[in-house]
Amino acid sequence: MAAGADEVDYFVREIEKNDGCTLKVKQCYLGDVGCVVWDAAIVLAKYLETKQFYDPSSGVNVWAGRSVVELGAGTGVVGLMAATLGALVTVTDLEDLQTLLMVNIQENQALVSSGSVTAKVLKWGEDVSDFQPPPHYVLMADCIYYEQSIVPLVESLKLLSGPETCIICCYEQRTEGINPKVEMQFFELLQQNFNCEEIPSDKQDPEFSSPDIRILHIRRKV
Repeated sequence: MAAGADEVDYFVREIEKNDGCTLKVKQCYLGDVGCVVWDAAIVLAKYLETKQFYDPSSGVNVWAGRSVVELGAGTGVVGLMAATLGALVTVTDLEDLQTLLMVNIQENQALVSSGSVTAKVLKWGEDVSDFQPPPHYVLMADCIYYEQSIVPLVESLKLLSGPETCIICCYEQRTEGINPKVEMQFFELLQQNFNCEEIPSDKQDPEFSSPDIRILHIRRKV
C-alpha cells in the first residue's frame, strides 16, 4: 500500500457519545478481525456511559482516574470511550495492530481531557509486569472466538487481575460452527478462578444493546 494512501485504506465509523461529541474510529478495508469495529465493541463502549458509571447531572463518574486495560483492543474504540470519560487507559493488542491503534488515539485525542490513553503490545498468556499494579478494570469486547487463544486469554485475565479488578466482557453469542464450543470452553476455564455476573439489558444502553450480545462482570473468586 502506497504511503499517503491513508484515506483509501481506512474508513471511519462514528460513535456518538451521550454528550454529543463523536468518536471517529478508523477501520481497515483489508485485514483480519482486529481491523473492524465489531458490534460488541460498540455495545460495550456505550455501556461505559450508562448512568450507573457516568452521570454528570448527579456527579457520578466511576471512570475518573481509574486504571483500565483493554485486551484485544483492535481499533481501540472501547478504550477510547473510557479515556474520554476520564479513565487512564492502556489499549493492548498484537504488534500488527499498533499502527491502527495509534492512528485512532491520535484522531480522538481532542476528546480525551481528564483521562489518558496509550497503546501497548500484549500477547495473551505472556508477561504482564508492564501492566502492574492490577488495573481497576479490564475491558474486552468479542475476544472469545479462537479455540487456541482460550487458555492464554484466561491466563492473561488471571495475571492481570487483582482482588479489586472488575473485568467487563462483552461478546456476541454466535451459534454457528465452532463458536458455541469455544464459548463453553472459555467459561468452564474461567469459572475455576472467577465469578461471572450477567448484566441485564435494562442496565445497558437502551439503543445500543442486542439480545445476542452479552455483557458480563467477572471478578476473581476470593
